[in-house]
Amino acid sequence: MSSSKDQLLALVESNPFISQQELADQLGLSRSAVAGHLAQLTKEGRILGRAYVLPQRQPIVCIGGTNLDRKLRGLGPLRMGSSNPATQHETAGGVARNIAENLARLGLPVHLLTAVGRDAAGQSLLAQLQALGVDCAGSLQAVDAATGSYTAVLDPQGELVLALAHMELTDRLDPAFLRQTAPQRAPARWLVADLNLPRETLDGLRAEARLREQRLLLVAVSEPKMARLGPDLRGVELLVLNRGELQALVGRALPDDGALRGAWHALREAGLQRLVISDGARGVRHSDGDELALLAPPPLDPAAIREVTGAGDAMTAGIAAALHRDPDDLRGACALGLRLAALTLQSDATVSEALSPALLV
Repeated sequence: MSSSKDQLLALVESNPFISQQELADQLGLSRSAVAGHLAQLTKEGRILGRAYVLPQRQPIVCIGGTNLDRKLRGLGPLRMGSSNPATQHETAGGVARNIAENLARLGLPVHLLTAVGRDAAGQSLLAQLQALGVDCAGSLQAVDAATGSYTAVLDPQGELVLALAHMELTDRLDPAFLRQTAPQRAPARWLVADLNLPRETLDGLRAEARLREQRLLLVAVSEPKMARLGPDLRGVELLVLNRGELQALVGRALPDDGALRGAWHALREAGLQRLVISDGARGVRHSDGDELALLAPPPLDPAAIREVTGAGDAMTAGIAAALHRDPDDLRGACALGLRLAALTLQSDATVSEALSPALLV
């Protein structure tokens, strides 16, 4: 390949929406020469052309973790430092993966960019998603590392007692990975990224969202990983987290409504456009203005609750699905998110099989 084509491909990878005239100006070539190079690269399959996609079919691109979930549920009161009888359930997991499956079950176009090992677990996880219609093209498949795992220890009521996460493979979703997968993200209406991603990758996604005017939804995964977000939130359309993660982000306790409102105002000053706070049984608080509104969850018989794993991911997926259709209705999006979370609470699976496109009607 000629030097000009190498340089042109690099420019297209960094900005898939760049015009032929901009390419010609930056490379010192004629526009016809640029057109010839693009035609040849398209013929070679190295680029797919500009993504003229109808808005209704623009994909939601999810970026982040995929792993194997193992859930151990105690049959009686759990005693630390001792052996406890339990039941075991194994299922697919990972925040970005879970959100992608929820969205696919709702009938939405979704693309997942993730990292798995080239082992039996990783290949099975990708095959399950592809069978549901999730596009996984561009995802990293490592030959030298095992697929990640998440082991949750639950009490007899299904509440999380302890979780152990082996997610090192997600660290390979670095800025180089972003450059390689730029064509997969280019047609997206929404980007949904979890905070398992390295900080440099999150920085790149925020910059990319500002440049392309794409909508970026970030979802927290744990209090320790809030440090990956950094102080500059420009380019983040929506941040979804719980009260503990918000406290970790702002570095102080948030004991009442006034403190929560103050934290939200500080995040707005940092560039964040909208916020959703999961507040346990009270529901969610949400805002895209000065105040934080509280939305209660739908009624749910406590006896129907199986366990909590995946409920937060279902809520985020519901929010993303609703905003994909109507980006201005945050309250309606939170209401759908709470409905999906309630369905997941009543399932042993991390993603409820009761989800269907009918929920979006």
